[in-house]
Amino acid sequence: MPMSNKRIFVLGSANVDFVIPLDRLPREGETLAGGDLTIFPGGKGANQAYAAARLGGNVAMIAAVGLDAFGTELLEKLSAGGVDISLVERSDRPTGCACIYVLPAGRNAIVISPGANAMLDPETAMSKLQSLSKGDFLLAQLETPLETVEAAFAYAKYCGATTVLDPAPARCLPVTLLANVDILTPNQTEAGILLGAPQLQIENFKDADIVAERLLGLGPRAVMLKLGGVGCLYSNGSERARAEAFRVNPVDTTAAGDEFNAALSVILAEGASMPFAMRFANAAAAISVTRPGAQSSAPDRIEVEQFLEYVPVP
Repeated sequence: MPMSNKRIFVLGSANVDFVIPLDRLPREGETLAGGDLTIFPGGKGANQAYAAARLGGNVAMIAAVGLDAFGTELLEKLSAGGVDISLVERSDRPTGCACIYVLPAGRNAIVISPGANAMLDPETAMSKLQSLSKGDFLLAQLETPLETVEAAFAYAKYCGATTVLDPAPARCLPVTLLANVDILTPNQTEAGILLGAPQLQIENFKDADIVAERLLGLGPRAVMLKLGGVGCLYSNGSERARAEAFRVNPVDTTAAGDEFNAALSVILAEGASMPFAMRFANAAAAISVTRPGAQSSAPDRIEVEQFLEYVPVP
């Protein structure tokens, strides 16, 4: 399995996911009967770390989990998947959790309780990044304190590392953070919120080109728009690339974006071209949505390579 000498540091959340299938979301004051509860390891940060390690990345996780049994189980799962967990803090606060309601056709709605994730402050994160060096990758999301992500990205750029930001959960972001983002990876909803246009619709690659240009105006060096069934589009202002989505039958779209970010970072760390990295990331995400859960849906490297070999180019 290919493995780059470059390390991939993932700064982010580690949660327990409580998943209930529903036909629809309840209205205010309404009680609905759902399907059987399933419990999965999750959190956008842990999902990305686990997925990247499964794909052959040299991955270290920077996070905080509780002293409870859930925290211990999360760490055991990450370690078994090949993630370096030596940089994870244990906290007196409970391990973070997410309540995920899976709707027909694999759609979902999610409520998060941060718990120990909120304890990952800038000082703690910076103490864990001392081995970050030029050429390494730093991935982050927004389920940990924003000031921590901002401080970590500033330090990463000082070190010459590549920074990848998944702006989820979506919110407006300060210029001081975006200026240190090498690749910003929003989906349609997140792009709309970043641009102050929550009703934004991206129907095709032509629309995506326009949105990417507007996002570049916020300060990141490059934008990778994740467009679900359309595919993905990359732009750094002077160069553009796009990759159409693979056609699969989705079961659960939870963590598809996390899988995409992980795969993209692993392949770029290996020195692949951006067009190939996009196709590889699309394939990894496509496989993941055909399975339930977050980390449990992450494919390994061989699966993705076989998928690319046998599934027609979209």
